[in-house]
Amino acid sequence: MRFLKRLVVALLVLLVLLAGILFTLHNMTPVNIDLIFFTLPEASLSLWLLGAFALGGVLGVLLSSVMLLSLKTRLYYLNKKMADTRQELNKLRTTGLKDPV
Repeated sequence: MRFLKRLVVALLVLLVLLAGILFTLHNMTPVNIDLIFFTLPEASLSLWLLGAFALGGVLGVLLSSVMLLSLKTRLYYLNKKMADTRQELNKLRTTGLKDPV
């Protein structure tokens, strides 16, 4: 089963690599990217597209990591608050049993 899984992963990697090579070969036209304030140097269209794709992926991972860290921090503090509340509740329950009115 492990061999089959590795074989499927290897075939998928080869397929993606082949698609990338074909994409690069079909998009070799040199282009200038003109941003309003400056112009990026001339490079092939495939290079600019793959670069934009990679940059978007990296930024997506970074932003989701920040969000995940924020949620984990919030969860930690809420768990701490819940533990303190449970401890106080248990203390009030035992105090009520020890001191009859």
